[in-house]
Amino acid sequence: MKLSARERTALLAMVELARRYGDGPTALSEVAQAQGLPLPYLERVAALLRKAGLVASARGARGGYALARAPGEISVREVLTAVEGALVPVGCLTKGGPRCARVEACATRSVWEAVATTLTATLEQMSLADVLCTEARQAS
Repeated sequence: MKLSARERTALLAMVELARRYGDGPTALSEVAQAQGLPLPYLERVAALLRKAGLVASARGARGGYALARAPGEISVREVLTAVEGALVPVGCLTKGGPRCARVEACATRSVWEAVATTLTATLEQMSLADVLCTEARQAS
């Protein structure tokens, strides 16, 4: 599976906000610097995450972004779908996506359906807290 730039940026930003969970809002410039992300692009991705209800924003001198829920309550699937939509490997499996003329006789459709089901289930079970725990184990 190849993740888009938006998906990678969103997940890096959300992991950084998860690290700072409970510390109040964090400026996107701090998130960008900590994760090596271009700020203008991060601002566009953060808007999508806010629209999806995954982050909350606050204005002002002490403003910024914070997770809308605890890191253990936000799945990686939620983050990725907030910025790109469905997690299916081929367009013909996306609701409202292109209808393939070969759908009735497609020899590989069952493969893509299995991949989509497994991928979605795996990413749904993995929370931002899990990502932080994995990161901590790898660092030690």
